[in-house]
Formats: sequence, C-alpha cells, structure tokens
Amino acid sequence: MRSLSFFFIEQRKAMATRIGIGMSATFWSSVPSISGARFLSPTPLFLSQFISTNSFSLLSFSFSPETECPVPHEQQPINEYHSLSSSFPFSWASADLVEYSSRLFVTGASFALLLGLPVAWFGSTGAQAEPFKRLLCAASTGLFAVTLAVVRMYLGWTYVGNRLLSATVEYEETGWYDGQIWVKTAEVLARDRLLGSFSVKPVLNRLKITLVSLATSLLVCALILINIDGDQNLTSKEPRVRVVPGVYNDDSARLFEPDAFRDELDLQ
Repeated sequence: MRSLSFFFIEQRKAMATRIGIGMSATFWSSVPSISGARFLSPTPLFLSQFISTNSFSLLSFSFSPETECPVPHEQQPINEYHSLSSSFPFSWASADLVEYSSRLFVTGASFALLLGLPVAWFGSTGAQAEPFKRLLCAASTGLFAVTLAVVRMYLGWTYVGNRLLSATVEYEETGWYDGQIWVKTAEVLARDRLLGSFSVKPVLNRLKITLVSLATSLLVCALILINIDGDQNLTSKEPRVRVVPGVYNDDSARLFEPDAFRDELDLQ
C-alpha cells in the first residue's frame, strides 16, 4: 500500500508540472501519507481546490503575450491605454458621470467668468445697457472652451481605441525613419480587443454625446445673439443717422468738421 501511495504522489507531481504549477517540496511534504486501508483517489480534492484558488497565477504564468513582442514598451497599445487613462485631461472621460460632468462644468464656468465675461463687458461699449447679451457671450466662451477640451479627449481616446482594436501595431524602433509593423498574436489581439470593446468604446460614446450637446448649445447661443442684433436694427428710431453708441454721431462730427457737412447744409 505504501508503494501505491508513492506512485500516486509522483503522478500528482507530474500533473502539476504539466499545468505550470511550481509547487515546492514543502507543499508535497504536507500531503497526508496513506496508512492501513486508506486509499488515495486518482483525482484528489485538494489539488482541484488549489488549481481553482490559484487560477489567476496559473494564467499569468502560462500566458505572457509581451515576451515576444518587438514593439517598445511605451508604444504598446495596452501601455498607451494605461498612460492615457491616468493623464490629464483624458482621465476625466473614464471617471464616473458625476465627476466627469462636474469637471467639465468647472472648466466652462472658469473660462466664462475669468475670460469671457471681462472681455464681453469691458471690451465693448454700451455693455451696461445690454447685460443679457454680454452674459450670453461669456457663456458661449465657456462652452467653446469645454468643446475644445472634449474634442482633444475624443481624439486621444480614438487613437488608443483604434490601436487596441487593430490586428497590427505600427511602431518606431529608434525614430520616424524606421517605422515597422507588427502583427499581433492571437492572445494579444484577444486581450486588446476585449479591452477596447469594454473600456474604450463606452468612453467614446460618452464623449460623442457630450460633443453633440455642446454643439447644440453653441448653436442656440449663436441664434439668440443673431436675433438680438436683428431686433436692435429693426427698432432703431433714427435710421438715417449714422451712429456708433458712445463713440461717434453726426452732431458731434459737425462741430469738429463743419466743412465735411457743408453740402448737406446747402441742400437743407
């Protein structure tokens, strides 16, 4: 019976070696010995439990797709994805919806208050008489700044997503003059496409919806500004008088340049 026990233990060692488990001698010394009438099953329970609890380590041991990849480390699509998802401002797009929306709102409000409003208020005459128009110009500035940021994020995520989903990888060994193309192995392609489908595509869909919303808001602001200017032109009480409010009118010009209006006086 002891010889039979030794035989089955050797069979366990051979099985574990084939599936890639580097078990130490201390593990095998902990296997209970067989004495008397106890019989050892050909498929022991403790071995199946060990494999199930260490499946991740087995996978990482037997599956290392980067070992034969000639692409430099920083140009590999999966490393580009990790770098992009942790960089500013691209990490905003992969955050949760509340954090993503709040950061865009803070960015737009900052540009509107610190840049758009001072320029619209002090950069034009008669701002006190048209506060709604100036505030609308400031809001348009904030929307435009957020649109530029979202476009930049969309381009970056699109580039990484295309490299993850593509079956080939274009890379440079030392510079732009020695570009190469590497065909992904089946394992690398499956991993990259899984990452691109479930991690990158949802981010791109979110950015697309954001761009459509921002474009619609900018269009509405532009239409409102055009209507305000059109209404002011239609309601002008003196259409024949050339007037730039606060800067120039015909009466002040006659005081300084009477000769220029001599013909008009003769006609009257």
